Amino acid sequence: MSYQQEKQLAIAAVTAAAQLCEQVRQEQGSSAMKKPDRSPVTVADFGAQAVICQALASAFPEDPVVAEEDSAFLRSPANIEQLSLVTNYVQAQIPSATTEDVTTWIDRGNGAVASRYWTLDPIDGTKGYVRGDQYAIALALVEEGELKLGVLGCPALPINLTQPDSERGVIFVAVKGQGTTMISLKGGEPQSIALTNTDEVASRRLIESVEVEHGNAAVQKAVVQDIGLIPPSLRIDSMAKYGVVARGEAALYIRLPLPLASEKRQNIWDHAAGTIVLEEAGGRVTDMYGKPLDFSCGAKLFNNQGIIASNGVIHEAVLAAVAQRIK
Repeated sequence: MSYQQEKQLAIAAVTAAAQLCEQVRQEQGSSAMKKPDRSPVTVADFGAQAVICQALASAFPEDPVVAEEDSAFLRSPANIEQLSLVTNYVQAQIPSATTEDVTTWIDRGNGAVASRYWTLDPIDGTKGYVRGDQYAIALALVEEGELKLGVLGCPALPINLTQPDSERGVIFVAVKGQGTTMISLKGGEPQSIALTNTDEVASRRLIESVEVEHGNAAVQKAVVQDIGLIPPSLRIDSMAKYGVVARGEAALYIRLPLPLASEKRQNIWDHAAGTIVLEEAGGRVTDMYGKPLDFSCGAKLFNNQGIIASNGVIHEAVLAAVAQRIK
């Protein structure tokens, strides 16, 4: 299958969500709420999920969506003003939307993993979004446990990291067996990206999260030293890291559990779109034991521990260095 219909729908939906997110950020600034688990959430998280789930429901009504948010938090009496705000921003993209429509679309993201399903993170890197830094809108299609399509919107990412003042806002698009392309959020022709010619510095650079608690910092530092990557690392919020590695601007993103034997598992929506974007560009993504990520067993990566995402060239060396640390 070419997945042409799915690809065009996903690009349009992620673009609309990116427009919503940027409008909210410009008008609401660093405003964020705290979910019951104490993690931050914004009007844009809910609005982006509503816009994308509406598009998927319209085009592919039988496809379940496994997404991060649900409307229960918004529907509580304490958050009625926030629900009204979400509705207003969604109406900028879908003028006919009502509050009831918005909560219904958000809750369409409460689906279960099936033989074919979509997984969505409406804003990956909410802390970065609130801070005014990087974030990503991540949508992926999975069939029989295999990633088939990934669309990764990065509204604040420069077209070229070596030129930080260059145009910002890109969408990475990957289809299984068809490679990865990058499109400006402002439109234009897709640009094919592939890990063939990376410069010497970028081929030895680590990219990691801004939030240091996202991983096992001590072991990750030791692994990086073992394989000879050169400091300083790039620090970027969100799944935009996968896009940066796919463009050849960094060699490795590594996220090891703390402690290494932790039973905590990653959410599928935090890695699905980024994984296919990087793999189709010629990179490699596995867990810390070298196993491919398994998107078939629920909302968590239950069969995987840790994440290693690389340009492919250094992957085996990274796995060997990690193995020495987890003996």
